[in-house]
Amino acid sequence: MTEHLKATPGEQTDDRRRQRNGTYERKLTTRAHAIELEVPRDREGTFQTALLQRYQRSEKALVLTLMQMVVQGVSTRRVKDITTELCGREFSSSTVSRLAGELDEQVQA
Repeated sequence: MTEHLKATPGEQTDDRRRQRNGTYERKLTTRAHAIELEVPRDREGTFQTALLQRYQRSEKALVLTLMQMVVQGVSTRRVKDITTELCGREFSSSTVSRLAGELDEQVQA
């Protein structure tokens, strides 16, 4: 955030572009469990962390695992049951289907 704003907290410089605006909580579901993160933000909403993409709620490795299960023939409802058991979060069968559709688009491209 300091690099993005070109100033440390409270510092006034000619290079300063924006102001900090606290943090917001983001729940990220990983392969092990869900974790709560505090993500910093600026007043204009232009800061984006390199760790998470905008609106990302699940670890990329978890999403890839879901896609891999679908490719190997596991039903979307069974994937839902497996994720509930493993990481404590339920991915609806429609979410799993949407991810599978995205995978189809990537394969066809």
